[in-house]
Amino acid sequence: MALQETKYKALVDAAQAEGVADLQVREQDGVLYIDGTASSSSSKQKLWDTYEALNPDFRDADLVLNLAVAEGADETYTVKSGDNLSKIAKKYPGLSWKDIYEANKERIKNPDIIQPGWELKIPRK
Repeated sequence: MALQETKYKALVDAAQAEGVADLQVREQDGVLYIDGTASSSSSKQKLWDTYEALNPDFRDADLVLNLAVAEGADETYTVKSGDNLSKIAKKYPGLSWKDIYEANKERIKNPDIIQPGWELKIPRK
């Protein structure tokens, strides 16, 4: 329980605040396991961002974050500084930058220019 109550308390609290369904938190052999279903991909991304802030570069190998996205939930991605469509597409197997561009033409006028903070739709393949 030490990891849950100390190092990763903010992450567990964030998972609860995001309303992760079927949230299960357990510690075994020095590893904290967090399982559940996020309501959206942006909710899931917020939790991964929280994890990264607590454990930059994911070096400690003391947490398994196993989050699914609710069936039928909108897939979105929040653009971060340094992102481009190709880099984002690599996070979603089977997608290309063109797929993301096509799904977001109303927002993206030039596929070479995207802004941090934009919420992009991620098409399902």
